[in-house]
Amino acid sequence: MARAHWGCCPWLVLLCACAWGHPKPADLGGQDVRNCSTNPPYLPVTVVNTTVSLTALRQQMQTQNLSAYIIPDTDAHMNEYIGQHDERRAWITGFTGSAGTAVVTMKKAAVWTDSRYWTQAERQMDCNWELHKEVGTTPIVTWLLTEIPAGGCVGFDPFLLSIDTWESYNLALQGSNRQLVSITTNLVDLVWGSERPPVPNQPIYALQEAFTGLFNLRASDIPYNPFFYSYTLLTDSSIRLFANKSRFSSEILSYLNSSCTGPMCVQIEDYSQVRDSIQAYALGDVRIWIGTSYTMYGIYEVIPKEKLVTDTYSPVMMTKAVKNSKEQALLKASHVRDAVAVIRYLVWLEKNVPKGTVDEFSGAELVDKFRGEEQFSSGPSFETISASGLNAALAHYSPTKELNRKLSSDEMYLLDSGGQYWDGTTDITRTIHWGTPSAFQKEAYTRVLIGNIDLSRLIFPAATSGRMVEAFARRALWDAGLNYGHGTGHGIGNFLCVHEWPVGFQSNNIAMAKGMFTSIEPGYYKDGEFGIRLEDVALVVEAKTKYPGSYLTFEVVSFVPYDRNLIDVSLLSPEHLQYLNRYYQTIREKVGPELQRRQLLEEFKWLQQHTEPLAARAPDTASWASMLVVSTLAILIWSV
Repeated sequence: MARAHWGCCPWLVLLCACAWGHPKPADLGGQDVRNCSTNPPYLPVTVVNTTVSLTALRQQMQTQNLSAYIIPDTDAHMNEYIGQHDERRAWITGFTGSAGTAVVTMKKAAVWTDSRYWTQAERQMDCNWELHKEVGTTPIVTWLLTEIPAGGCVGFDPFLLSIDTWESYNLALQGSNRQLVSITTNLVDLVWGSERPPVPNQPIYALQEAFTGLFNLRASDIPYNPFFYSYTLLTDSSIRLFANKSRFSSEILSYLNSSCTGPMCVQIEDYSQVRDSIQAYALGDVRIWIGTSYTMYGIYEVIPKEKLVTDTYSPVMMTKAVKNSKEQALLKASHVRDAVAVIRYLVWLEKNVPKGTVDEFSGAELVDKFRGEEQFSSGPSFETISASGLNAALAHYSPTKELNRKLSSDEMYLLDSGGQYWDGTTDITRTIHWGTPSAFQKEAYTRVLIGNIDLSRLIFPAATSGRMVEAFARRALWDAGLNYGHGTGHGIGNFLCVHEWPVGFQSNNIAMAKGMFTSIEPGYYKDGEFGIRLEDVALVVEAKTKYPGSYLTFEVVSFVPYDRNLIDVSLLSPEHLQYLNRYYQTIREKVGPELQRRQLLEEFKWLQQHTEPLAARAPDTASWASMLVVSTLAILIWSV
């Protein structure tokens, strides 16, 4: 549960939903493997027959007098990961990719998704479905205008469209004699019926006082994030928490002071009543403060517009983005233990990869296991990206038990992983080569490392937007004509989301401020060969400058050394070397004692070896000879 903004004016009320997400870049697609023109059509064995469910859905649409129905890929809180009972688009289409929107008319059905999922969609969807290889509301509306008649109604579940998304659909349909219709009963749910997985009902628990915050409640309703489905209505005189009350033990109810009605007492109301309760509250002499990016239209449409106060992001999100001193200390502590788990894994890999017994999937399982053995562990913070060789060129590839690649001393290996701990959330990426990397691999790796260092050590004015400094992470790559196609970083939570909006380096992120945590993760990907990414989490701190002023910089809190085997020291400036050696000394000071305390002596020895200071490389003999010849020529020319 997010921390709320307690300093509200008396005429304001804060409405928040637990939800954060983070967009991902596109990878490669492919040609359609289906042949729907033959009789019978040729389809992969992996497709799902959707004829019965589509017929039933169209019957429901008829009862609502709809010409079309939109089925998004999200839940009622725009969570990055969604629970099985919210996988409506996957159930109705057969397509299980994490991104994509489905639209059903009385005669046709179509899915829009990005290039990461084209091949997957073709292998999972039957011939009832068209695949459109583009994203956004504009192509969907363009298709709708050709498929439904004038006067037609386009239905949607208002709890599955954010205000911003609804506005984009509504604006595109204006003047077309077609209208959006909000239907609070989800039509896919009606068709899904008893086959729909149940809503999670595990107990909701409170963290210990040591990890305190507002509510400080957690559960496991969705994968990788310790959330429970809820809303909060915070006023100047009350706190209302909308959730499933049966999930609260008597101890938790007592902890929340739920039996009283004072301003610090939490009133528990049923999750399903949030819309009606907000509508009733809005009848009073009140103003209601919301963020348009992550509030669903189902809430927005019941609040009179004259009573709304809107910002792009909820004040809860803005407040949560800046960690207080206690939260900062907790997050730093979690990263020390996380480093121990990753170092244990890297030591194990060095011994076992040459044996040819490790694959991407077993490796991912092992690093998750090592994290699970750390104090306060609560599982991984996202699906581990364990990618060897050409698979690492796909920026968000993850192996499965059935489909994976053996790790080899002859290939680069990329590990992007993280953990959830009661005191923090972690995310770190390291790229390794156990054999002899090519000159180009070393150059690319070193340029990625330089980009990481250049951004991490940057000093910039307070309130600078992340997008204004993001190019520093790319400059060394640009100098050589190289680049990467994903974002450079994202915010991170305290035992919350690994991708915590709105902190980061994209155009729609907020300005950097002291106390924020962000990842810094430049990369480079050579299609069909290898991939490189180096990701650290950093805290925004005040910078020490020669002259007085309000300036910021980053303090890296990830504590795993980079792969020395891939660093071309000749490309590093003295400033880069100084930064790197200072960082390695910090790793020794932070992680070394923890390894010794736990008698992880092999890992301690490995750490000492991999954090030895790096020195500038002297030019080789041939280079010195060339320099001597040039110098001699210069002297001769000068003396003529």
